[in-house]
Amino acid sequence: MFHECDSCDDTCSPVLQLTSMDSEGDILMKEYTKMMTDMIVLCVTLALSLFFWVISLTISTYYGTLQPVSPWRWLFSILVPFVVTVRALKKKSLDRSGALGALLVGFVLTMANFSFFSSLLAFFFTSSRLTRWGGAQKKKIDAEYKEGGQRNWVQVFCNGGVPTELALLYMIEVGPGEIPIDFGKQYSASWMCLSLLGALACSTGDTWASEVGPVLSKSQPRLITTWKEVPAGTNGGVTPVGLAASFVGGLVVGVAYFVTQLLLVSNLHFADPQWPIILYGGVAGLLGSMLDSYLGAHMQYSGFDVSVGKVVGYESATTRRICGKPILDNNGVNLFSSILIALILPGLAWWMWPR
Repeated sequence: MFHECDSCDDTCSPVLQLTSMDSEGDILMKEYTKMMTDMIVLCVTLALSLFFWVISLTISTYYGTLQPVSPWRWLFSILVPFVVTVRALKKKSLDRSGALGALLVGFVLTMANFSFFSSLLAFFFTSSRLTRWGGAQKKKIDAEYKEGGQRNWVQVFCNGGVPTELALLYMIEVGPGEIPIDFGKQYSASWMCLSLLGALACSTGDTWASEVGPVLSKSQPRLITTWKEVPAGTNGGVTPVGLAASFVGGLVVGVAYFVTQLLLVSNLHFADPQWPIILYGGVAGLLGSMLDSYLGAHMQYSGFDVSVGKVVGYESATTRRICGKPILDNNGVNLFSSILIALILPGLAWWMWPR
Protein backbone atom coordinates (compact mmCIF):
# COMPACT_ATOMS: atom_id res chain seq x y z
CA MET A 1 0.00 0.00 0.00
CA PHE A 2 2.89 2.41 0.68
CA HIS A 3 6.30 2.96 -0.91
CA GLU A 4 9.28 5.24 -0.45
CA CYS A 5 9.41 8.54 -2.40
CA ASP A 6 12.56 9.27 -4.37
CA SER A 7 12.55 12.89 -3.15
CA CYS A 8 12.09 12.33 0.55
CA ASP A 9 12.47 9.77 3.36
CA ASP A 10 8.77 9.74 4.26
CA THR A 11 6.23 7.30 2.92
CA CYS A 12 3.65 8.77 0.57
CA SER A 13 0.25 7.39 -0.26
CA PRO A 14 -0.99 6.94 -3.86
CA VAL A 15 -3.55 9.69 -3.19
CA LEU A 16 -0.76 12.15 -2.37
CA GLN A 17 1.11 11.04 -5.49
CA LEU A 18 -1.95 11.67 -7.65
CA THR A 19 -2.49 15.07 -6.03
CA SER A 20 1.12 15.99 -6.72
CA MET A 21 0.80 14.87 -10.34
CA ASP A 22 -2.41 16.88 -10.76
CA SER A 23 -0.69 19.94 -9.28
CA GLU A 24 2.25 19.60 -11.68
CA GLY A 25 -0.20 19.13 -14.54
CA ASP A 26 -2.03 22.34 -13.59
CA ILE A 27 1.24 24.27 -13.47
CA LEU A 28 2.27 22.95 -16.89
CA MET A 29 -1.15 23.79 -18.30
CA LYS A 30 -0.94 27.35 -16.93
CA GLU A 31 2.53 27.82 -18.42
CA TYR A 32 1.36 26.40 -21.75
CA THR A 33 -1.71 28.67 -21.74
CA LYS A 34 0.44 31.72 -20.93
CA MET A 35 2.87 30.84 -23.72
CA MET A 36 0.03 30.38 -26.23
CA THR A 37 -1.58 33.65 -25.11
CA ASP A 38 1.71 35.50 -25.63
CA MET A 39 2.07 33.92 -29.08
CA ILE A 40 -1.48 34.90 -30.03
CA VAL A 41 -0.94 38.47 -28.84
CA LEU A 42 2.31 38.71 -30.81
CA CYS A 43 0.70 37.29 -33.96
CA VAL A 44 -2.29 39.64 -33.69
CA THR A 45 0.05 42.58 -33.11
CA LEU A 46 2.13 41.64 -36.15
CA ALA A 47 -1.01 41.29 -38.26
CA LEU A 48 -2.30 44.68 -37.10
CA SER A 49 1.02 46.40 -37.73
CA LEU A 50 1.23 44.95 -41.26
CA PHE A 51 -2.41 45.86 -41.89
CA PHE A 52 -1.85 49.48 -40.86
CA TRP A 53 1.39 49.58 -42.86
CA VAL A 54 -0.46 48.48 -46.01
CA ILE A 55 -3.10 51.14 -45.36
CA SER A 56 -0.43 53.83 -44.95
CA LEU A 57 1.24 52.68 -48.18
CA THR A 58 -2.09 52.81 -50.02
CA ILE A 59 -2.91 56.29 -48.72
CA SER A 60 0.57 57.58 -49.57
CA THR A 61 0.10 56.57 -53.22
CA TYR A 62 -2.93 58.86 -53.48
CA TYR A 63 -1.59 61.67 -51.31
CA GLY A 64 2.04 62.30 -52.17
CA THR A 65 2.63 64.50 -49.15
CA LEU A 66 2.00 61.62 -46.74
CA GLN A 67 4.87 59.21 -46.08
CA PRO A 68 4.15 55.55 -45.25
CA VAL A 69 4.91 54.53 -41.68
CA SER A 70 7.33 51.64 -41.14
CA PRO A 71 5.72 48.33 -40.07
CA TRP A 72 8.24 48.20 -37.21
CA ARG A 73 6.91 51.51 -35.90
CA TRP A 74 3.37 50.17 -36.09
CA LEU A 75 4.49 47.04 -34.24
CA PHE A 76 6.29 48.97 -31.50
CA SER A 77 3.40 51.43 -31.10
CA ILE A 78 0.87 48.62 -30.61
CA LEU A 79 2.88 46.02 -28.72
CA VAL A 80 4.79 48.09 -26.15
CA PRO A 81 1.82 50.15 -24.86
CA PHE A 82 -0.16 46.90 -24.65
CA VAL A 83 2.54 45.17 -22.57
CA VAL A 84 2.92 48.20 -20.27
CA THR A 85 -0.85 48.49 -19.82
CA VAL A 86 -1.29 44.80 -19.00
CA ARG A 87 1.51 45.07 -16.44
CA ALA A 88 -0.13 48.14 -14.89
CA LEU A 89 -3.48 46.34 -14.80
CA LYS A 90 -1.94 43.39 -12.93
CA LYS A 91 -0.27 45.71 -10.44
CA LYS A 92 -3.58 47.57 -9.99
CA SER A 93 -2.13 50.88 -11.10
CA LEU A 94 -5.07 51.04 -13.54
CA ASP A 95 -8.58 49.65 -13.51
CA ARG A 96 -10.11 48.21 -16.70
CA SER A 97 -11.46 51.51 -17.97
CA GLY A 98 -8.13 53.17 -17.17
CA ALA A 99 -6.31 50.43 -19.06
CA LEU A 100 -8.38 51.05 -22.20
CA GLY A 101 -7.72 54.78 -21.95
CA ALA A 102 -4.00 54.19 -21.37
CA LEU A 103 -3.85 51.95 -24.46
CA LEU A 104 -5.22 54.75 -26.63
CA VAL A 105 -2.98 57.43 -25.10
CA GLY A 106 0.09 55.17 -25.28
CA PHE A 107 -0.54 54.18 -28.89
CA VAL A 108 -1.01 57.75 -30.15
CA LEU A 109 2.02 59.17 -28.32
CA THR A 110 4.27 56.26 -29.33
CA MET A 111 3.22 56.43 -32.95
CA ALA A 112 3.77 60.18 -33.11
CA ASN A 113 7.21 60.45 -31.53
CA PHE A 114 9.30 58.07 -29.42
CA SER A 115 10.38 61.03 -27.30
CA PHE A 116 6.70 61.48 -26.40
CA PHE A 117 6.56 57.81 -25.49
CA SER A 118 9.61 57.93 -23.20
CA SER A 119 8.26 61.03 -21.44
CA LEU A 120 4.92 59.28 -20.92
CA LEU A 121 6.71 56.25 -19.47
CA ALA A 122 8.70 58.47 -17.11
CA PHE A 123 5.48 60.05 -15.88
CA PHE A 124 3.56 56.79 -15.53
CA PHE A 125 6.18 54.60 -13.87
CA THR A 126 7.44 57.19 -11.39
CA SER A 127 3.94 58.34 -10.48
CA SER A 128 2.68 54.78 -10.00
CA ARG A 129 5.57 53.88 -7.71
CA LEU A 130 5.28 57.06 -5.66
CA THR A 131 1.54 56.54 -5.27
CA ARG A 132 2.20 53.21 -3.52
CA TRP A 133 5.03 54.65 -1.42
CA GLY A 134 4.20 55.76 2.13
CA GLY A 135 0.64 54.45 1.98
CA ALA A 136 0.25 54.25 5.76
CA GLN A 137 1.11 57.94 6.20
CA LYS A 138 -1.15 59.06 3.33
CA LYS A 139 -4.06 57.01 4.65
CA LYS A 140 -3.98 59.00 7.90
CA ILE A 141 -4.57 62.34 6.17
CA ASP A 142 -6.50 61.46 2.97
CA ALA A 143 -10.16 60.51 3.43
CA GLU A 144 -10.32 59.28 -0.18
CA TYR A 145 -7.06 57.33 -0.15
CA LYS A 146 -7.17 54.29 -2.42
CA GLU A 147 -4.69 51.44 -2.00
CA GLY A 148 -2.37 51.28 -5.02
CA GLY A 149 -3.76 54.53 -6.48
CA GLN A 150 -5.77 52.66 -9.11
CA ARG A 151 -6.57 55.12 -11.94
CA ASN A 152 -9.73 55.05 -14.06
CA TRP A 153 -10.33 56.38 -17.58
CA VAL A 154 -11.28 59.85 -16.31
CA GLN A 155 -7.97 60.24 -14.50
CA VAL A 156 -6.07 58.86 -17.50
CA PHE A 157 -7.62 61.33 -19.93
CA CYS A 158 -7.37 64.30 -17.55
CA ASN A 159 -3.61 63.67 -17.41
CA GLY A 160 -3.11 62.26 -20.92
CA GLY A 161 -5.86 63.90 -22.96
CA VAL A 162 -3.97 67.11 -23.75
CA PRO A 163 -0.76 65.24 -24.78
CA THR A 164 -2.84 62.91 -26.97
CA GLU A 165 -4.48 65.80 -28.80
CA LEU A 166 -1.11 67.50 -29.27
CA ALA A 167 0.40 64.26 -30.58
CA LEU A 168 -2.38 63.99 -33.17
CA LEU A 169 -1.79 67.59 -34.26
CA TYR A 170 1.93 66.87 -34.43
CA MET A 171 1.35 63.91 -36.78
CA ILE A 172 -0.87 66.05 -38.99
CA GLU A 173 1.86 68.71 -39.11
CA VAL A 174 5.01 66.62 -39.72
CA GLY A 175 3.94 62.97 -39.64
CA PRO A 176 5.17 60.25 -37.25
CA GLY A 177 8.84 60.58 -36.36
CA GLU A 178 11.40 62.35 -34.21
CA ILE A 179 12.57 65.89 -34.87
CA PRO A 180 14.82 68.28 -32.91
CA ILE A 181 13.35 71.26 -31.09
CA ASP A 182 14.20 74.07 -33.52
CA PHE A 183 11.94 77.11 -33.71
CA GLY A 184 13.80 78.45 -36.75
CA LYS A 185 13.17 75.38 -38.93
CA GLN A 186 10.15 73.69 -37.38
CA TYR A 187 8.32 76.44 -35.52
CA SER A 188 4.84 74.96 -35.07
CA ALA A 189 6.08 71.37 -34.59
CA SER A 190 8.61 72.51 -31.98
CA TRP A 191 5.85 74.42 -30.22
CA MET A 192 3.69 71.25 -30.13
CA CYS A 193 6.60 69.17 -28.79
CA LEU A 194 7.22 71.60 -25.93
CA SER A 195 3.48 71.91 -25.24
CA LEU A 196 3.21 68.14 -24.94
CA LEU A 197 6.32 67.88 -22.78
CA GLY A 198 5.02 70.71 -20.59
CA ALA A 199 1.65 69.00 -20.09
CA LEU A 200 3.29 65.71 -19.08
CA ALA A 201 5.80 67.48 -16.81
CA CYS A 202 2.92 69.42 -15.22
CA SER A 203 1.07 66.19 -14.39
CA THR A 204 4.28 64.58 -13.14
CA GLY A 205 5.21 67.56 -10.97
CA ASP A 206 1.76 67.71 -9.38
CA THR A 207 1.79 63.95 -8.68
CA TRP A 208 5.29 64.02 -7.20
CA ALA A 209 4.37 66.97 -4.97
CA SER A 210 1.18 65.34 -3.69
CA GLU A 211 2.85 61.94 -3.12
CA VAL A 212 6.25 63.00 -1.74
CA GLY A 213 5.22 66.06 0.30
CA PRO A 214 2.92 64.31 2.82
CA VAL A 215 5.52 61.59 3.51
CA LEU A 216 8.77 63.57 3.77
CA SER A 217 7.70 67.06 4.79
CA LYS A 218 8.30 67.92 8.44
CA SER A 219 6.54 71.28 8.24
CA GLN A 220 2.85 72.06 8.09
CA PRO A 221 1.50 72.87 4.59
CA ARG A 222 0.73 76.50 3.81
CA LEU A 223 -2.12 77.67 1.59
CA ILE A 224 -0.59 79.02 -1.61
CA THR A 225 -3.00 81.98 -1.76
CA THR A 226 -2.58 83.29 1.81
CA TRP A 227 0.50 81.43 3.07
CA LYS A 228 -1.38 80.47 6.24
CA GLU A 229 -0.83 77.04 7.76
CA VAL A 230 -3.51 74.50 6.83
CA PRO A 231 -4.05 70.82 7.70
CA ALA A 232 -2.27 68.23 5.58
CA GLY A 233 -4.41 67.19 2.61
CA THR A 234 -5.88 70.66 2.00
CA ASN A 235 -6.29 71.53 -1.67
CA GLY A 236 -3.87 74.37 -2.40
CA GLY A 237 -1.55 73.49 0.47
CA VAL A 238 2.16 73.46 -0.43
CA THR A 239 5.40 72.60 1.34
CA PRO A 240 9.04 73.25 0.37
CA VAL A 241 9.56 69.49 0.03
CA GLY A 242 6.55 69.16 -2.26
CA LEU A 243 7.65 72.05 -4.48
CA ALA A 244 11.17 70.62 -4.74
CA ALA A 245 9.69 67.23 -5.61
CA SER A 246 7.57 68.77 -8.38
CA PHE A 247 10.67 70.33 -9.94
CA VAL A 248 12.57 67.01 -9.77
CA GLY A 249 9.59 65.16 -11.26
CA GLY A 250 9.51 67.56 -14.21
CA LEU A 251 13.28 67.15 -14.61
CA VAL A 252 12.84 63.36 -14.88
CA VAL A 253 10.37 63.78 -17.74
CA GLY A 254 12.68 66.29 -19.43
CA VAL A 255 15.65 63.93 -19.11
CA ALA A 256 13.62 61.09 -20.66
CA TYR A 257 12.73 63.30 -23.63
CA PHE A 258 16.28 64.63 -24.03
CA VAL A 259 17.94 61.18 -23.90
CA THR A 260 15.54 59.86 -26.54
CA GLN A 261 16.41 62.82 -28.75
CA LEU A 262 20.12 62.04 -28.38
CA LEU A 263 19.57 58.38 -29.30
CA LEU A 264 17.16 58.73 -32.21
CA VAL A 265 17.61 62.14 -33.88
CA SER A 266 20.59 62.10 -36.23
CA ASN A 267 20.82 65.79 -37.19
CA LEU A 268 20.91 67.41 -33.75
CA HIS A 269 24.18 69.21 -34.57
CA PHE A 270 22.31 71.24 -37.21
CA ALA A 271 19.56 72.31 -34.78
CA ASP A 272 19.29 74.58 -31.78
CA PRO A 273 20.75 73.23 -28.50
CA GLN A 274 18.56 70.53 -27.00
CA TRP A 275 19.80 70.51 -23.38
CA PRO A 276 17.27 73.21 -22.30
CA ILE A 277 14.62 70.48 -22.68
CA ILE A 278 15.70 69.12 -19.29
CA LEU A 279 15.40 72.49 -17.54
CA TYR A 280 12.13 73.15 -19.36
CA GLY A 281 10.70 69.93 -17.93
CA GLY A 282 11.71 70.94 -14.40
CA VAL A 283 10.19 74.41 -14.73
CA ALA A 284 6.98 72.96 -16.20
CA GLY A 285 6.75 70.51 -13.29
CA LEU A 286 7.21 73.24 -10.69
CA LEU A 287 4.93 75.84 -12.30
CA GLY A 288 2.35 73.17 -13.11
CA SER A 289 2.25 72.05 -9.48
CA MET A 290 1.94 75.65 -8.23
CA LEU A 291 -0.81 76.40 -10.76
CA ASP A 292 -2.62 73.22 -9.74
CA SER A 293 -2.41 74.30 -6.09
CA TYR A 294 -3.65 77.81 -6.90
CA LEU A 295 -6.66 76.48 -8.82
CA GLY A 296 -7.30 73.93 -6.09
CA ALA A 297 -7.30 76.61 -3.40
CA HIS A 298 -10.00 78.56 -5.28
CA MET A 299 -12.06 75.95 -7.14
CA GLN A 300 -11.91 72.85 -4.92
CA TYR A 301 -13.73 72.75 -1.63
CA SER A 302 -11.62 71.77 1.37
CA GLY A 303 -13.05 71.32 4.83
CA PHE A 304 -12.05 69.56 8.04
CA ASP A 305 -14.56 66.90 9.07
CA VAL A 306 -14.36 66.47 12.85
CA SER A 307 -16.25 63.18 12.64
CA VAL A 308 -13.41 61.51 10.73
CA GLY A 309 -10.57 63.83 11.73
CA LYS A 310 -9.46 64.44 8.15
CA VAL A 311 -9.65 67.02 5.37
CA VAL A 312 -12.54 66.23 3.00
CA GLY A 313 -13.94 67.63 -0.21
CA TYR A 314 -17.60 67.75 0.78
CA GLU A 315 -19.78 69.98 2.94
CA SER A 316 -21.63 68.53 5.93
CA ALA A 317 -22.88 69.43 9.39
CA THR A 318 -19.62 68.23 10.93
CA THR A 319 -17.33 69.93 8.40
CA ARG A 320 -15.53 73.23 8.95
CA ARG A 321 -14.61 75.01 5.69
CA ILE A 322 -10.93 75.75 5.11
CA CYS A 323 -10.86 77.16 1.57
CA GLY A 324 -12.20 76.87 -1.95
CA LYS A 325 -15.59 76.41 -3.58
CA PRO A 326 -17.10 73.17 -4.95
CA ILE A 327 -16.59 74.06 -8.61
CA LEU A 328 -14.04 71.48 -9.83
CA ASP A 329 -12.81 68.15 -8.57
CA ASN A 330 -9.17 67.06 -8.58
CA ASN A 331 -9.40 65.67 -12.14
CA GLY A 332 -10.78 68.96 -13.46
CA VAL A 333 -8.01 70.95 -11.78
CA ASN A 334 -5.39 68.61 -13.27
CA LEU A 335 -6.89 69.05 -16.73
CA PHE A 336 -7.04 72.85 -16.55
CA SER A 337 -3.48 73.04 -15.20
CA SER A 338 -2.05 70.93 -18.03
CA ILE A 339 -3.97 72.96 -20.63
CA LEU A 340 -2.67 76.28 -19.30
CA ILE A 341 0.93 75.05 -19.06
CA ALA A 342 0.72 73.61 -22.59
CA LEU A 343 -0.56 76.94 -23.94
CA ILE A 344 1.61 79.42 -22.07
CA LEU A 345 5.00 77.88 -21.32
CA PRO A 346 6.21 77.18 -24.92
CA GLY A 347 5.93 80.91 -25.66
CA LEU A 348 8.31 81.70 -22.80
CA ALA A 349 10.61 78.91 -23.98
CA TRP A 350 10.67 80.29 -27.55
CA TRP A 351 11.68 83.71 -26.22
CA MET A 352 14.45 82.34 -23.97
CA TRP A 353 15.66 79.33 -26.00
CA PRO A 354 19.41 79.63 -26.86
CA ARG A 355 20.18 79.78 -30.58
